[in-house]
Amino acid sequence: MKKELELYLHIPFCVRKCAYCDFLSNAAEDKTIDRYVNALIREIESCCRAFQEYTVATVFMGGGTPSILAGTETVRIFRALYENFEFAKEPEITIEVNPGTVTREKLELWKNAGINRLSIGLQSADNRELKLLGRIHTFEDFLETYTKAREADFTNINVDLISAIPGQVAADWEQTLRKTAQLDPEHISAYSLMIEEGTLFYDWYVKGGHREGKKEVPPLPGEEEDRRIYKKTKEILKEHGYVRYEISNYAKEGYACRHNLGYWERKEYLGLGLGAASLINEQRFANTESLSEYLNAFEKRKVSYSSVRVGRETLRIQEQMEEFMFLGLRKMEGVSRSEFARKFQKELEQVYGVQIKELKERGLLEEKKDFLSLTEFGIDVSNYVFEQFLDP
Repeated sequence: MKKELELYLHIPFCVRKCAYCDFLSNAAEDKTIDRYVNALIREIESCCRAFQEYTVATVFMGGGTPSILAGTETVRIFRALYENFEFAKEPEITIEVNPGTVTREKLELWKNAGINRLSIGLQSADNRELKLLGRIHTFEDFLETYTKAREADFTNINVDLISAIPGQVAADWEQTLRKTAQLDPEHISAYSLMIEEGTLFYDWYVKGGHREGKKEVPPLPGEEEDRRIYKKTKEILKEHGYVRYEISNYAKEGYACRHNLGYWERKEYLGLGLGAASLINEQRFANTESLSEYLNAFEKRKVSYSSVRVGRETLRIQEQMEEFMFLGLRKMEGVSRSEFARKFQKELEQVYGVQIKELKERGLLEEKKDFLSLTEFGIDVSNYVFEQFLDP
């Protein structure tokens, strides 16, 4: 029986870098994008023989902004995937989409290429907040994109949202949640803003104070406001029929993202494209983050996919168990005792008995039959809980 594989395809281009984004992405000329698509296809073709014992269950095309590619370029990439990998029946195939970069023609081409799930980056329903985030679109642009997607018969749509935006209060966030939920997408990802090094927000809020040129920029929400925002998320999405299945993800019944669940359950995945990471046979590795290196490697007559691989690391059993815990506990169902025992030939308490006892006594973990999961309080301080399962 063949093993299950997830594929991640990275498209490192966008119209403009957002103020909060630390992902591997930048604006690029059409000529560079064309070269990249050709290189990505050659990478797909060069590595397929190494994965003949796998069937592909999910594909996620992320970025950057994959939807800036011409529809025909996306079709070429997926044609290469189908020609070089074996696919499972009814795979989940997702493309990330930015409002303002979608046409009816693209939607039709994506549909015909087998893409069956869209992840649309709205982030906020407030145009003032969108401008501050550096987004290229308005809420009205999002509505137009969402309507086109429904008219093209896409029946599995995720909407990405960001809370704790500078200057935001709970009432603002409530409006974004309600406007989004009323559209009835199958899935909503609600992330809290993180200020990451290398972003414009980092320059404003960590390095240089709250100034944009000579203009003051709004402060980040305080702890009390952050708690109110967090509470609104749970209440409003539950009210609209969404089930929270992971710390930041909510779905209608039957629409949890299979690809992301694979990450949290440590399923094997292969990353293709610039900087894309992989987990295969308990080895983690990634592709180079140098665009010139990546393009040059696949423009040679003789191509070797291994020439762009960097940082290969074989995970020790201890590291595998740590990942099993801190990734699995992100899911609301938690981690399975029986699955831990099957995978590592040890009972959970043999390895983490002290940590589990202490965290349960403090009301951070609870038992649910075979599963050990975070309590509501545990979710609030989830990073602290995860740290308890890391080898000091």
